Amino acid sequence: MPATDRDPRSAPGDAEPLARVATRALVVEDEVEMAQVIGSYLEREGFEVHLSHDGVDAVARAREVDPDIVVLDLGLPGQDGLEVCRQLRTFSDAYVVMLTARTDEVDTLIGLSVGADDYLTKPFSPRELVARLRAMLRRPRPIGTPAPDTAGFRVFGPLSIDPTGRDVWLHDEPIALTRTEFDVLAVLSERPRLAYTRRQLIDAVWGQTWVGDEHLVDVHIGHLRRKLDDDASASRFIRTVRGVGYRMGSGE
Repeated sequence: MPATDRDPRSAPGDAEPLARVATRALVVEDEVEMAQVIGSYLEREGFEVHLSHDGVDAVARAREVDPDIVVLDLGLPGQDGLEVCRQLRTFSDAYVVMLTARTDEVDTLIGLSVGADDYLTKPFSPRELVARLRAMLRRPRPIGTPAPDTAGFRVFGPLSIDPTGRDVWLHDEPIALTRTEFDVLAVLSERPRLAYTRRQLIDAVWGQTWVGDEHLVDVHIGHLRRKLDDDASASRFIRTVRGVGYRMGSGE
């Protein structure tokens, strides 16, 4: 049966569902049969699934349904997945998993540079996609607007991080980060004297079962540095530890 916009229910005897019914997934794929396969599989895992088959409609649908997860094909008619992702990031903090039929690393990194959280190269198994989504949804997510826990603030010079409210300020101005960017910064700032390898950051943010190009970490570090106005040569907030990986700087 094709995926629809109905409220899904798990069948008796199914494994524990991936998410509550209220968790929304938008699948953007121009190959209708592929979209239906992905959508049906996610419905069985407990998602409320919405489908879109071109870039222009995808942006409109995202505004309408406010998805928690977007599974986004790179090669779309109308406007491609890169442009869709750029537009999504102007109004949505949904997790974005980009699907690409291209194996060239440059294409993958370009996709991530516009705000995608992860990627899968076709062909892939639905189980692999679900594993990626399962890891994302295990990350802490804000519920409402909790009162600031000032005792838990992390301060690095002019940079302040509130891990409870998932807020970041630079010179008392709020900084808008994607969920994955915040997760990377939260891991680094929790143990600021520790130099993390790429693999350690992958394990902490994407999960130990994640498989792919570990330079994914470098892309998100680059995003953070741009948003924090942190030139790599100065590295006030995020320092490169040659031969190891990354650690937090003092902010000075």
